[in-house]
Amino acid sequence: MKEFLKNIEGDRAIWAIVTVMALLSFLPVYSASTNLVYVSNNGTPIFHLFKHFILLFLGFLIIYGVHKIPFRYFSGGSIIMFPFVIILLIFTLSQGTTIGGSNASRWLEIPIIGIGFQTSTLAGLVLMIYVARYLAKNKENDITFSQSFWQLWLPIAITLLLILPANFSTTAILFLMILLLCFIGGYPKRYIGVIVGIAVVMLFLFILIAKAFPDAMPNRVDTWGNRIESLTDKNAVEGYQIEKAKIAIATGGLYGRGPGKSVQKNFLPQSTSDFIFAIIVEEYGLIGASMVILLYFLLLLRILIAAKKATSIFATLLIIGVGIPIVFQAIINMLVAVDFGLVTGQTLPLISSGGTSIWMTCMALGIILSVTSEKIAAPTKTDEENPLDILHEAIG
Repeated sequence: MKEFLKNIEGDRAIWAIVTVMALLSFLPVYSASTNLVYVSNNGTPIFHLFKHFILLFLGFLIIYGVHKIPFRYFSGGSIIMFPFVIILLIFTLSQGTTIGGSNASRWLEIPIIGIGFQTSTLAGLVLMIYVARYLAKNKENDITFSQSFWQLWLPIAITLLLILPANFSTTAILFLMILLLCFIGGYPKRYIGVIVGIAVVMLFLFILIAKAFPDAMPNRVDTWGNRIESLTDKNAVEGYQIEKAKIAIATGGLYGRGPGKSVQKNFLPQSTSDFIFAIIVEEYGLIGASMVILLYFLLLLRILIAAKKATSIFATLLIIGVGIPIVFQAIINMLVAVDFGLVTGQTLPLISSGGTSIWMTCMALGIILSVTSEKIAAPTKTDEENPLDILHEAIG
């Protein structure tokens, strides 16, 4: 064990935060899994707890393996992985399966182990690395819109358009994170405005096409409409979930009902994933919720510190590109649970059950730890502008 710990490199605080999150996830997942047993009649709570343990164990192996890879290899790796990701997304659109009551084909089932793999999460990770690579390579160049359109935005557009039909929320989050990364990376602001305008027009056209040819993308635009409608109509499916989540939060109080004593887990369809934060509040109260929020805040703080200390432009943008989305997804998940946003289907990273979410989050963390484990005697970024300084100046 001592030899294993000696081989662990990178930011020890990130290692500690991630470990605490993983350990804390077992209690709410075990409690909420009773709903899975009741609804799907599949296994027992112990079975789902063991499955969660295996997924986390494999996730930590991913962190360990990835953090041993020199981070500069991820730059070229994103180019190699891009065609593979596009093929996976196309295959998922045509042959993918639905899981957990979803009406969209987002998963490819992994043979033998029977676990669904959500290809959009892998695509998102590769895409963020690709964008970081482009911005770093062109940091000192005079970027033109036509050049960046073919090299940057066309690959982004193709990827997002392949994700959009089955997963609007992931598409929107990825697009926002890409815009943030481009802003921090020094991409011309006037072009960012143009891209946003083009994106709005393309989304409008997509909705018109989906309405005109409903058999091509069944239920998707209707699902988006239902989620918007749920803001005012609590009888809608999404409204029902939000109401149950609010009841769970309201009855949690300061200390909560206690471990395993949640009532609303029996009514929330996604109690182990999308709405696990509501179960945490119900069972552990405001104190438990505050602990979860504090852990994500500490993770964000360590990510920003790591980005600031990074010794190259690519390293800084890489940490921001793969790290900020983890915390942003957590914020989205918690806001939905407390009825401050539309139901998105986004899990709570490292705490919700689900193989793809855990593994891709762990891969992103491994990349961050790879950067922080870099051993260089003196910084090489002395004459370069730190991308975080751009964000600091914009904030004021």
